[in-house]
Order: sequence, then structure tokens, then C-alpha cells
Amino acid sequence: MIGFDEMLLRLHGLERRELVRWVENRWVLPERRGDAWIFHEVDVARVELIFDIRRDFAIDDEAMGLVLGLLDQVYDLRRQMRRLCDAVATQPPEVQDAIRRALPHKASGG
Repeated sequence: MIGFDEMLLRLHGLERRELVRWVENRWVLPERRGDAWIFHEVDVARVELIFDIRRDFAIDDEAMGLVLGLLDQVYDLRRQMRRLCDAVATQPPEVQDAIRRALPHKASGG
């Protein structure tokens, strides 16, 4: 966990008003302790992601909300897929084989 000022020091070029706006836009959800924001590891990773996207692609606030929403959906789908794969892995071999046979084959070329 790190505080607000530590977060600013971690990312050279990140301005105070930018980080405040990201929190206000709910792109980052740090823990609130009194008047202070505490950034957990997941928050730090999110701030770094937003910082990199803004720097590398010059995305405005409106588009950033869309990009983050889409990324959140991708990450959620990955978690769900991992859970599904873990569940399949616990099944007997004949069930696993039946699942593999039921999956469509990957198209060649492309």
C-alpha cells in the first residue's frame, strides 16, 4: 500500500490533478482513510496502466472510460475462463475428452 504522494513519485510526469481526476472518474478506486487515499497493489497497477495508455496513445477522458471498461471485461472473461478450465481439469478423463471433442476446431489460415 502506498499513499497519494508516493504514487505521484512513482510515476514521473503524473500530475496531482490528473490522479485526482482519475479517482473522481472512478477509474481507480483507492481506499479512503480519513482525508487520505491509500493505493493497494491493484490500484497501483491500474494507475500505471492508465498512465501508460495516456502517454503512449494520447487517449482523452471519454475514450479512456471506454478503453478501461473494455479491458475490465477482458480481464473478467479471462478469470471466468480460468475457473472453467480449472473445473474441467477436475473432471474424469472421459468427460475431459468429450469436452475436447465438442469444441470446434480452430480454422486454419487467416
